Amino acid sequence: MDYSIVNSKERKYYSQDYDCMNILLRRIRNALIHKVSVKLSDLDFKGVWDFNPKISFTYITLFQPGLKPIRYGSKRKDIESTINRCLEKLREKKTFEKFNLKDYENCRILLEFVIDKKPTDIRHLQCNKMNENRFEIGIDGLELKNVFTEEAQFYLPTDAIVNSQLSLRQALLTLIKKTPIEKMSKSNNEKINILAKSDEYEIYIFRTRAFVSYYMKAIPIYRGNILYNSFSYDTLLMQFIKTSDWLIDNMYEDGRFLYYYDCAEDSFKDHEHPDRKADNLYYNDLRHCGGAITLLKAYQQTHNEKYINAARKAMEFTKSISKEHDYNGEKAYFVYYNNKGKLGGTGLALIMMMQYRIISNDKTNDEFIKGYTRHLLSRICESGEIMGYYIHPGFHNGEPLINMTDEERKATFSFYYPGEALFGLALFMKYFKDDMKLNSDVREKAKIALDWIVNERPKLYGDLFTSLPSDAWLMQAIDAYCEEEEFRKDDYINFVFGDAQAMMDRMYKVNETPYLDYEGGFYYEFGDHYFPDGARSEGLISAYYLAKKVGNEDFAAKVLDACKLAARSQFYLFNCEEYTFSHQNPKKSVNSIRFKNTRQWVRVDSVQHVACFFIRLYWAENKQG
Repeated sequence: MDYSIVNSKERKYYSQDYDCMNILLRRIRNALIHKVSVKLSDLDFKGVWDFNPKISFTYITLFQPGLKPIRYGSKRKDIESTINRCLEKLREKKTFEKFNLKDYENCRILLEFVIDKKPTDIRHLQCNKMNENRFEIGIDGLELKNVFTEEAQFYLPTDAIVNSQLSLRQALLTLIKKTPIEKMSKSNNEKINILAKSDEYEIYIFRTRAFVSYYMKAIPIYRGNILYNSFSYDTLLMQFIKTSDWLIDNMYEDGRFLYYYDCAEDSFKDHEHPDRKADNLYYNDLRHCGGAITLLKAYQQTHNEKYINAARKAMEFTKSISKEHDYNGEKAYFVYYNNKGKLGGTGLALIMMMQYRIISNDKTNDEFIKGYTRHLLSRICESGEIMGYYIHPGFHNGEPLINMTDEERKATFSFYYPGEALFGLALFMKYFKDDMKLNSDVREKAKIALDWIVNERPKLYGDLFTSLPSDAWLMQAIDAYCEEEEFRKDDYINFVFGDAQAMMDRMYKVNETPYLDYEGGFYYEFGDHYFPDGARSEGLISAYYLAKKVGNEDFAAKVLDACKLAARSQFYLFNCEEYTFSHQNPKKSVNSIRFKNTRQWVRVDSVQHVACFFIRLYWAENKQG
């Protein structure tokens, strides 16, 4: 289906003048401060808020850091009486007096009103097909109405942002908590089944418009965020710099970064490791190196010493968790953390230290660089296969994995680790000339490993491949190797271009969906909630650089256009000041980058991948990289 008409109307709405809403939100704030009613007869809302007394249910919510939001919704005969009813009931809330409405920066006001509504059947609602039964998180809301009592419960589109939710299931369970069904079962699946079979409730799906105060202005928000109508290199660079600063601002004295932050809960507890205690939160050595790599790129762009100084601290931490072993009578180092020696951990450590050496000409870390390189070579089999782990507590009693069965190799398979290792080795081969014997060893083994990974791996591990490629580190590695003529093999190049084409084929195009922020987002199957994916995009931008290297200008131009679309879809992940209205501690979250558009989770790699993609895309235009 072509959604061009729908999208054109939406873009037109978000490109108009909002003076009436600016005035309205200022009057709402003044009325709450002085406990008076608002007068709106002099304001013309036509085209911005075409009030319909049958459906225009309206909510006003107050947000302030450290306080639970308070909200009230009403629907009266006109805008003025509806607003005044909301204000009246907000003043009755127990915590109303705690909100400092004179503080325009911290006390934010959200106005949200229904613009369309239709009955639906919970049994038909879904979120993976583009049709009339789709529920789109952050865009659609749900009304659950008791047919006997007329009592209704609402799940507003902005509730997805406030509650950090990403699914229809979460929306339904949020509604169910407000009904007697909540106590009927301990099973969430059963609760949803009870609702689906009940003749006591009617359910409606609706959409809203929403405006949030930002100092003296009313900001129209789309899926809880400001709407980016076009790609911009200025936005790209601004987000990269501010994100890099966020990494430094949230760095610990021992050189680690803030690993994980939940903006909705003001918590550092990782959703993948919820049982870790506050004094022993999970940390990841690979993502740590990614943070340092981001800072090194920030130094390349700005030449500001704060970035490279912070990267040095991060490298010291990695050295502190490195262990030694023997490789052909010489010293090898591997990164050991969380009781594991991952190939990718050492690969990323080598990438980090080589990139530092390249931009600084500082040879302080050369012994570690050579040690990491030897370790990576030790993990390349005669066949060319690269083993994903050196130490794994689940195999060989935690002893080094030297001789592994086919089953063990498959159980420890990783799409990411070999590419990370090969990228590190590529940088060593190209730039480390102080040990030419080791350099020669890298060159010979890299050829064997690249041949295996490109040509043999798909045969052995084909069942582990997905429709949307995920081997962006290998794409970056091949781009680096192909700077030398002897590595410009057609099968290597075709691998990168093939994966890039598959990514572009699974990227939402304009007018394929009715959601303005989908364009440039990835999917496995058409209809998936889109993936604004910085990690894959790092592979995509590498395909651009490779196409330029080999003189394929047509493909380079095609990939560059796709990268711009991908970047715009990722602009929405950036926690700008306007967006952080619902965060418990905006000063902590502002300038970070989230996992998903409505999820309020930030992790060091959600920052790193997007930031590194952004700056390499920026350099593509500015003839760097």
